[in-house]
Formats: sequence, C-alpha cells, structure tokens
Amino acid sequence: MTAPVTVTPPARSEAPGPGTPPAPVLRRWLRRYGPALAVYGALKLIGFGSFMYLLDSAGDFRRKHPRFGGGAHAWDVLGTWDGWWYQQIALHGYHPELVPVPGATGLITLQGNSAAFFPLYPALMRTAMEVTGLGPFGAGLLVSVLASFVAALGIHAVAAWFGGRRAGPAAAGLWAVWPGSGVEWAVYSDSLYVALAAWALYAVLTRRWLTAGVLTFAAGLNRPTAAALIAALALAGLLALRRREDGVARPLTAMLVAPLGLLGYLGWVGHRMGDWGGYFRLQSDAWGHEFDYGRQTLDVLTSVAVGRFDYLFSLPFADVIGVGVVLLDLALLPLLFRLRPPAVLVVHTVLTLVLVLGSQQYFANVSRYLLPAFPLFVPLAVALRRVALPCLCLVLSVAALASGSYAGYALFELGVP
Repeated sequence: MTAPVTVTPPARSEAPGPGTPPAPVLRRWLRRYGPALAVYGALKLIGFGSFMYLLDSAGDFRRKHPRFGGGAHAWDVLGTWDGWWYQQIALHGYHPELVPVPGATGLITLQGNSAAFFPLYPALMRTAMEVTGLGPFGAGLLVSVLASFVAALGIHAVAAWFGGRRAGPAAAGLWAVWPGSGVEWAVYSDSLYVALAAWALYAVLTRRWLTAGVLTFAAGLNRPTAAALIAALALAGLLALRRREDGVARPLTAMLVAPLGLLGYLGWVGHRMGDWGGYFRLQSDAWGHEFDYGRQTLDVLTSVAVGRFDYLFSLPFADVIGVGVVLLDLALLPLLFRLRPPAVLVVHTVLTLVLVLGSQQYFANVSRYLLPAFPLFVPLAVALRRVALPCLCLVLSVAALASGSYAGYALFELGVP
C-alpha cells in the first residue's frame, strides 16, 4: 500500500520593509509572480485566438444572435447570454419584481429578470465605464480580463503554499485551459469570483483573518456559490478559536463579516420583491435553477452514458463535455485528499461540488460553475512540477489550442454558458 504523500508548505517570505527601495521590491515581485502571469497570459492568448478563429470561420454567431447584424465581429458573442444581463444592469440598474408568465403552467412560470445576477461585477463594470469611457461590453471584458490575472495569481499562491513553488505556475496554467475557462475572458462574473475566492483562501492559509473576511464578504456580493467559501472560512475560524492560534477577535470578526455580502443581497432582493424567499423563487420559477439533491446530474450522467439526450435542457456536445468535467473532478478529489490539504480547502472544494452537482440547471454550465473548485488543480500541478519545462510548455500549449473548442466554442455556440 502506497504511503500518503505529504507536501510541506514553503516558508513564508518576509515582506519588504517600508525603507526597501522600489527596484528590488519589483524584481522580487516579478521573480515570485512573473512566471505564473506569463504562463497564464500566453496560454489564454493561444486559447482565445483558437476560439476566435472557430467562431469566425463557422459564422454561427451571426445566425444565432441576429441582433449583431452582418457587420458584427466574432467576439461580440462574448457579451451574450448572461453577459447581456450584466450589461443591462451596468447601464440601467436593477428592476427586481416577480412577473408571472401569462398562462404558464410548466417549469418556467415567472419571467426572468436582473435580480438573479449579483451586483459586484456590474458595479465594477459601471465604474470602468465611468473611468475609461468604454461601453458596457468593453468595460465588462476589461474587468473580466484583469480579474482573470488576479485569479491566476491567487491560484498560484494557494498551489505554491500547499504544493511547492513550481506547482504555482502549473496551477495557473491549468486555470487557463480548464474546461469552462472560455468565460474567463467574457462579460461574465466567474473570473472575479475565483479571484476573490482564491485570495480569501490564501488569506486563511496565511492567517490573515480580516483580509479573508473582507474578501469573502465581497465574494458574497458576486455569486451565490460564495456559500461554500463562507462555510470554509467559518470552519477554519472555529478551528483557530479552538486551538487559540490567533486570539479571538480576528477569527471571530472574519466569521461575522464573511456572510454579510451574500445575506445582504438576498435580503435586499426579497424586500424589493415582497417575498423574503424571492431570490430562490426567481431562480426556480424563472430560470429553472433549484437544488434537487443531484437528481438531474444523475439523470444526465446515466443518459449520456447510453447515448440519450432527452433530459431537461439538452445541449448534446456541451453536455458531453460537462459529463467529462464532472467525472474528472470526482477523480481528482481523492488525489487532493491524499495530499492532506488544510480543512479550508477541503470544505470549499467539496461544498462547491455539492452545490453545483446537487442543482438542476443547464448542464452545459457545469464546466464553468466548477471553476471555483480550483484546489482540484493542485494534485495535477504537483505532478506537473516534475515534468521538464519544454515538455510542460508543449503539453499546456496543445491544451490551450484545444480549449478554443471545448472551453470556448462548445460553451458559447453549442451550449449556453
């Protein structure tokens, strides 16, 4: 029987003092984070170029989105679906109300509205519009691209803390090519959420409790799956209080601040709708999203295995990729456990899987909904750090080229991201 592999976190480097000259600080920062930024940026450019080529050569976006018109460019598709809603919020704000669909008796009984989309990302879009003069589409892309690099650095920091220095750039590279990564450079909130979650987890790992609490608060204003991050921070805080590692005030303050963003937005939506469960009713009756304890996920997994695509929200090619992502993540989970990760990473990863796989939704979205479960990258990153650099670059470059299809085109044109 193989003994468990234990990875010892590297020692924390001392922060430069206030009198440290800026040039050595910059060099130190580039040595630490430059490789991760370069790997992530290069791989994303390869994948994005592949995606744009597929969109332009196929031309499907003009047929599927006729409002673009004949003069539209392929990248306009990056502002469709959820991106259209975010742009409307950035331009006009929220108009939450529960509006019944006349004569509806099936699954969708309410009209969709902007209240289903959390406010932090469109607020940053609006700020970018005011500062740069860009329109909502350009501002959304700017926020997402910048957030994706911040997310890559956060994933690098977590992986390097837990898996060793060389695991960091490899994990950032995996974030660039992972299924679902097509939304990282689109008018979507996923990059922003992963950036906040990654740095919140790193703050917990390094016992910066107040920073972790504030970042988790912000994450709760960005996506509902922040519930997994809130629970992970709460458990880590309770463990710290039990061990008396960091006193009482800082962990307790972080635990109290962390859920306020999520609870505050849900409460505001409920108040505006006149129904304190309004957000969940809206998700269920207008968008067909609800927690069903995994019934739809099981139905999809068993249906695809025998070549059936007659389940709810069938999008065959994108759904097959979603099934592959689910199976890959479930296979990586025991490998993560084998590395004996800190409890905060375990809870965040497991609860993210539970929330996503336990919900009824467009199954094609699963590949992007599981992007926050990035600690699953760590076992692969630990393995990849043993690969010679030229071979590693070749493997990730091929994956980046292919991601234009499975992480981009399959989402935006063959499915609904």
